[in-house]
Amino acid sequence: QVQLVESGGGLVQAGGSLRLACAASGRSVSALAMGWFRLAPGKEREFVAAVSWNAGSTRYADSVKGRFTISRDKAKNTVYLQMNSLKPEDTAVYYCVADSFMTQLYGSTCPRSCDYWGQGTQVTVSS
Repeated sequence: QVQLVESGGGLVQAGGSLRLACAASGRSVSALAMGWFRLAPGKEREFVAAVSWNAGSTRYADSVKGRFTISRDKAKNTVYLQMNSLKPEDTAVYYCVADSFMTQLYGSTCPRSCDYWGQGTQVTVSS
């Protein structure tokens, strides 16, 4: 079993920055692709970013490209999401997600089919 625990959410003004962290524990976590989704009020869960198991490949939603950076520290089994130039529309609960296949993470079925999810952390961006 794999457990994902997010941290780093909070309240920030527009234009500010936050860094989210997701600590993974359990069997074979180092072999999993990991990423972030977000859920805003009244919207569906949305893909944000993903990183491959060896950090050799990353993928971003168009809405965050150039502003967000995903990275992973394999020694700590932790994935980070550095969020810069935050906008009010970035307000959401951010969820860490992991799966054996990176293509699953940014696929449309991930909210229903990806293997592991964290409990979420709230990010609020004020205007």
